[in-house]
Amino acid sequence: MSKFSNFNFNGQKALIRVDFNVPLDANYQITDDNRMRATIPTIKKILTDGGSVILMSHLGRPKDGPSEKYSLKHLVQHLSELLGGTPVQFANDCIGTEAYNKAAALQSGEVLLLENLRFYKEEELGDKSFAEKLAKLGTVYVNDAFGTAHRAHASTAVIAQFFPADKKMFGLLMEAEVSSAEKIMHQAEKPFVAIIGGAKVSDKILIIENLLKKATDIIIGGGMAYTFMKAKGGSIGSSLCEDDRISTAKELLLAAEKQGVCIHLPGDSIIANKFAADAETSTSPSNNIPDGWMGLDIGPEACEQFAHIIHSAKTILWNGPMGVFEMPKFQHGTKAIAVAVAEATQKGAFSLVGGGDSVAAVNQFGFANKVSYVSTGGGAMLEYFEGKVLPGIAAINS
Repeated sequence: MSKFSNFNFNGQKALIRVDFNVPLDANYQITDDNRMRATIPTIKKILTDGGSVILMSHLGRPKDGPSEKYSLKHLVQHLSELLGGTPVQFANDCIGTEAYNKAAALQSGEVLLLENLRFYKEEELGDKSFAEKLAKLGTVYVNDAFGTAHRAHASTAVIAQFFPADKKMFGLLMEAEVSSAEKIMHQAEKPFVAIIGGAKVSDKILIIENLLKKATDIIIGGGMAYTFMKAKGGSIGSSLCEDDRISTAKELLLAAEKQGVCIHLPGDSIIANKFAADAETSTSPSNNIPDGWMGLDIGPEACEQFAHIIHSAKTILWNGPMGVFEMPKFQHGTKAIAVAVAEATQKGAFSLVGGGDSVAAVNQFGFANKVSYVSTGGGAMLEYFEGKVLPGIAAINS
């Protein structure tokens, strides 16, 4: 059993670092509340035990202190609804007299949301005295913000030192994120298929290098596939290519060969005469794309080829789309991968989907419930799979 589930929060004031960095429209309405929903079970467990909850989060990247645009007060009403109508109090600051008084007065079962942590530069600087001021608000510290675990900020990494070992812990979301990631990195059953997509090789070099030690097969799609294709001597027309990364791509292909890892590139592509939703399209071998045309999705043969590999997997990691899935003409490849991952999961494979775009894709196509785990932390998950130590995790484990 987890430390969090075993802990009795009765009479405790739980200071929880959540990731409520949600998108708001021009009228301050939340357009995607997934990050808020993800942490509700943690909050409810504490309230049910008879504890009270003090929530702290950042929102956006405010430059010059407090601003209406980045105020967490816009989240109060919706948070109350997500908690089944439990009233949510709000403090107009995350430290200072009002925050302390409201936290001190909290009764069992009550919830207080603090104003945006990033209204203080000290948050991102990892300032120790700022962290100490925050720590005084609660009796127990719970980190449930996997999305910020890779940042050494005051509220994620520094604050933990002000709580004894038995009074600092991960929340349920963070526990699930960490155990799913560890399942991939340290307990992966073979065949282990990693599906890596997205635009740039440069963004994914470290993750591919790290996966070469663990994966059986690595499928590469998205814009980054064409840099690899060119590295193998193919003609890629005007497809996206990082010419300064061609030697890196060659090195990765060579390293994979030495390790006995199969790197799979798409045999064919859906090509377009311009980067636009209304472009003319055609199908072409990925290594022989005509001049003036660009690959914007994997082709039908590649879909079949990749699905076949995915169906044989026992462990699957998916990070990054196969094409420009935001445009209907170029979403078929990403959708085909989602279907294959769902089918393999149904057959008993463990599948983890992470990284903003692939998460958006599984949600858009309605496959979020058909994979084993969908990660809420894009950058944090990427750094974890690159083999880096995440400060937010280390702070609790130390």
